[in-house]
Amino acid sequence: MLDTGDAMPEATLVDADGVSFPLSRYRGRPLVVYFYPKADTPGCTNEAKDFTELANQFDAAGVAVVGVSRDKPARLAKFRDKYGLKLLLASDEDGAVCEAFGTWVEKSLYGRTYMGIARATFLFDGEGKAVRVWPKVKVKGHAAEVLEAAKALG
Repeated sequence: MLDTGDAMPEATLVDADGVSFPLSRYRGRPLVVYFYPKADTPGCTNEAKDFTELANQFDAAGVAVVGVSRDKPARLAKFRDKYGLKLLLASDEDGAVCEAFGTWVEKSLYGRTYMGIARATFLFDGEGKAVRVWPKVKVKGHAAEVLEAAKALG
């Protein structure tokens, strides 16, 4: 997994509307990239709603927020619209970005192992350097903690 001090990988994602974009378009301003396992599941919904509640504060601090999962863009659009989410949701269907960030990991549930996305968040400065990494996110209070760390960059 990426660590503090690492450079943001060159990565291209697809937004919920099917439009491709490189993460590098955010160079020059702080960027939060958070990875979540699956749209419209309880933990992922709460996390997205928490980031949405703070969207105006992230904007005021000049910080962009991108949520990444391996869901198809159409599922992300449905998720965004269902909950009125005000953040950019991005699809990494082939998993290349998850691999680059180190969030595609082996997980286990009820004794069964499988590959999945580790819930993790990365805060990058304007030059694309990771200044804070949360490798094992607990949803409650996380968005507020990320906002405080992001404000400290300004």
